Amino acid sequence: MAPETLQPRTDSALPEQAMAPQPWRIRSVRPDVASNEVFSWTLYPEPGVEPGPLPTPGQFNMLYLFGVGEVPISVSAITADGGIVHTTRAVGSVTRTMQDLGPGAVVGLRGPFGTAWPVEQARGRDLVLVAGGIGLAPLRPVIHAALERRDDFGHMVICYGARSPGDMIFRDELEAWGARDDLDLRITVDRGTAAWRGDVGVVTQLVDRGGFDRRNTLAMTCGPEVMMRFAAAALERRGLKPEDIFVSMERNMRCAVGFCGHCQIGSQFVCRDGPVFPYPVMEPAFRIREL
Repeated sequence: MAPETLQPRTDSALPEQAMAPQPWRIRSVRPDVASNEVFSWTLYPEPGVEPGPLPTPGQFNMLYLFGVGEVPISVSAITADGGIVHTTRAVGSVTRTMQDLGPGAVVGLRGPFGTAWPVEQARGRDLVLVAGGIGLAPLRPVIHAALERRDDFGHMVICYGARSPGDMIFRDELEAWGARDDLDLRITVDRGTAAWRGDVGVVTQLVDRGGFDRRNTLAMTCGPEVMMRFAAAALERRGLKPEDIFVSMERNMRCAVGFCGHCQIGSQFVCRDGPVFPYPVMEPAFRIREL
């Protein structure tokens, strides 16, 4: 939850890695869709760099392209040897420049920032994850963590919606998750193709199928805000309490430390108080048209 007082922190209260980008090198680049509009970098710190703590699921880093600009990108995985994976969609001047970089390029990184998904709070409970489009990327570390400790969680449901079959990301992992008998993976697309044999429609229709214990379930959702609003409504229809639903509000962040106010929603600063929020904190904002 957000603190009662939301005064900006002073420079002296911020760790060095929060303010000064440190050089990290791209070890590998993976195109996540055929058009390369969505791609994943695996980054490692340059020799001599003392990185901050490893991010926890739900947190983000600020990635800086020298001479171009800086963008907030969620962490989509942590490798066994401490590499950090960021999955990005090329939509603006900075991310389109990122799209052209290959292995060996050096970028700036500062972080991690933000609140995390309540993975520990979900232990012993059913877990429902609802993702839309690239919103699967911030939830991917939750899936990895839950599968590594599968016995710590109850029934696990992943509902994923994409614009089309060609827009689905992490297709190899989706295939592997779908083959497991201890995981309920549900996928839908807005527009099917002649070869598509799955569901067509909005992701919330997958939530309506249930398959989890409404009395003992924790849900996490990430994607376009309208999707999260309807996903939360569907989860409530299935009997979940609003306080057992968490949303990630990754929108309009620029400074990552609550100074610029660009990501303010009411009394909340997404970069400082989020991006992961209990749904009741964000529910009033979801009711405001075109917020």
